[in-house]
Amino acid sequence: MASERKQSRRRICATGCGRPVNVCLCHNLPRSLIESSTQIVILHHPHEQRHKLATVPLLSKCLANCHIIVGRKLRYGDSTLLDSLHDQTQPNRRALFLFPGSDALALADVSEGRSSVDYADESRHVLIAFDGTWKHAKEMLLASLPFLSKFAIQVCLGFDDKVDGDSIFNSDLILRKEPFSGCMSTMEAVARSLRILEPNGIEIESSIIAVLKAMVGFQASFLKSRHK
Repeated sequence: MASERKQSRRRICATGCGRPVNVCLCHNLPRSLIESSTQIVILHHPHEQRHKLATVPLLSKCLANCHIIVGRKLRYGDSTLLDSLHDQTQPNRRALFLFPGSDALALADVSEGRSSVDYADESRHVLIAFDGTWKHAKEMLLASLPFLSKFAIQVCLGFDDKVDGDSIFNSDLILRKEPFSGCMSTMEAVARSLRILEPNGIEIESSIIAVLKAMVGFQASFLKSRHK
């Protein structure tokens, strides 16, 4: 019986969420991929592919316009979309890379004044994010800057580097301790960003966060069972 339970935990939901069947999130995923005018490009550190709590694979199961690049830096040739922005062949797209810092513009200020009425006439966004530990993310950003600085501007959500970081949702469950207040998982950061950038951003954010909360719930149950 124990062997059967172990084998069940190892079985992967190959046609849906890609997670072990005992923590399958297929019923939490949107029925169809969510469309957005914003294109998402995520540089996914190779180490994150082995991390059980990585959120990026789930994000790609939620969003239609989400492109994941596995690597340690962005460079010309990695992405047709980013190459076109570098070459300035898509003037109607505006590239933003998401990373907190003193030089970053507030994302809310960048998109200020947009409305669903005039949205179609505005330039569409490409949002670039870095997925890894904060140490890795900083290294990825610095390595990518020679390429990104030619066409993208740095933006961030609210943060405070003088306050210790919270776990996501400020819950009792700590998936990963963040370095300072305002830091969050890549999946949550993209959801919060789309809330700002998309005319139906509240609905998009709600759908993505619901999946993330379900993932957190599974992990909470796992930790509780281990401590019984």
